[in-house]
Amino acid sequence: MDLAERLYLITKAPTEEVITTDELKSLLETIDHPKHYIGLEISGLLHLGSLVLTGFKINDFIKAQVHSTVFLADWHSYINNKLDGSWEKIQSATKYYSDAFKFFCPGVNIMLGSELYNNTYDYWQNFVHIAKRMTLQRTLRSLTIMGRHEREDLDFAQLLYPPMQAADIKALEVDIVHAGMDQRKIHMLVREIFPKLRWKVPTSVHHHLLPGLSEPSGLGLSTSRSEDVRISSKMSKTKPASSITIHDDETIIKSKVSKAFCPVGKVEGNPILELIKFIVFHEFTEFNVERPAKFGGDVTYASYEEVENDYLKNKIHPMDMKNATAYYINKVIEPVRMHFRGKEPNLDRL
Repeated sequence: MDLAERLYLITKAPTEEVITTDELKSLLETIDHPKHYIGLEISGLLHLGSLVLTGFKINDFIKAQVHSTVFLADWHSYINNKLDGSWEKIQSATKYYSDAFKFFCPGVNIMLGSELYNNTYDYWQNFVHIAKRMTLQRTLRSLTIMGRHEREDLDFAQLLYPPMQAADIKALEVDIVHAGMDQRKIHMLVREIFPKLRWKVPTSVHHHLLPGLSEPSGLGLSTSRSEDVRISSKMSKTKPASSITIHDDETIIKSKVSKAFCPVGKVEGNPILELIKFIVFHEFTEFNVERPAKFGGDVTYASYEEVENDYLKNKIHPMDMKNATAYYINKVIEPVRMHFRGKEPNLDRL
């Protein structure tokens, strides 16, 4: 595989940002199989954003001949009070996450935070080196990486989260750090601190955040707040009606999609169009919308841009587009749902 194809795989959607592209190109030119990682909290049932969209990007890395690791951050999850702050639940859910990512991303390596800390003799030494170079104010501003805000009532352990995440990157000795756009702040912190310690600075790759199905809050806000809106509106298991899990059957998917926010002729903040762009067209070369003959009959699109253009011109009815979207989303989820069939009772406590 040539350099251009490897670059294309890593930088194509759902990638939204690479810091920097020149660094990535140089890395691929000098290292045959760079080391990549993405860290994930253990926070309940997996959904389109947390497994499918994330898995698409991981698979792109694997195809690009990059050694890819999913880091299951069990201690981070505990610190952030995921799954009621129950270590037992987190341990149980870790097995579920491992199973899901091994199935969806064949060839991926799975690493647990607890394993990394037990096996890295200088982890806590490096943690202190990092923490010494972070002000309290900078630490507080970084809390958005864990879905927290500096004005919240925090326990002390939560302040350890940002330097721990940076220490994870050092311990894993990766060439590429990868996350959703909501993790950008920690990667910028790494790029600032690691050179001061004469440590290798990894290239950062950030993928798009898939929104939930409900109307996003704060549409039309200034650019300075648009990122906060995207983070708060991302698909989450804490909003079940707005989230499509990997266990939802065809009927549930169709019901959820039919109720989704989808303003006529509007693109901004439209979660249905986001599903078409980042999920459907990642897996399919065509998007077919079935319509009654009196409304023009069926229409097939070869690109997302064609869909968006017709929707802006009110040539597609929202419900016709929703029905088509639900059909394709079910096709994407079906293999994962079938993989877990019969295992669902083990997930009830999540």
